[in-house]
Amino acid sequence: MNATTISKAAKAAGVGVETIRFYERKGLIAQPPKPRDGGYRVYPDDTVRRVRFIRRAQELGFSLREVADLLSLRLASHADAGDVRRRAMAKLQDVDEKIERLQHIRQELTELLAHCPGEGALQCCSILGALEHNE
Repeated sequence: MNATTISKAAKAAGVGVETIRFYERKGLIAQPPKPRDGGYRVYPDDTVRRVRFIRRAQELGFSLREVADLLSLRLASHADAGDVRRRAMAKLQDVDEKIERLQHIRQELTELLAHCPGEGALQCCSILGALEHNE
């Protein structure tokens, strides 16, 4: 692919034009200079690869700030694969903690549902009562 317009770059990356603009505002991708003749901005090939990288990192749970850190490591002369691995391990630990919290929530909801008659007046609802009394 050669340098292209924002709409073509967005389509090639599998995102909308607004996503490209959002990433520009966040400093994750560079906005090309506006042409003097008033034409369209021309995006380099690297933009599509970079947007795909950002999207994939987000799918793996990395925040935009963390994605920016990963992108900056590519340019850092002192960085190595260990730096990336440490960030990925921290993200994995974060995911494991979230899974543990979600499993706890699931267990509590299962218990609430087990005690719920599923009918009758709202004043007798065991789920609302448990939420109200933090039981």
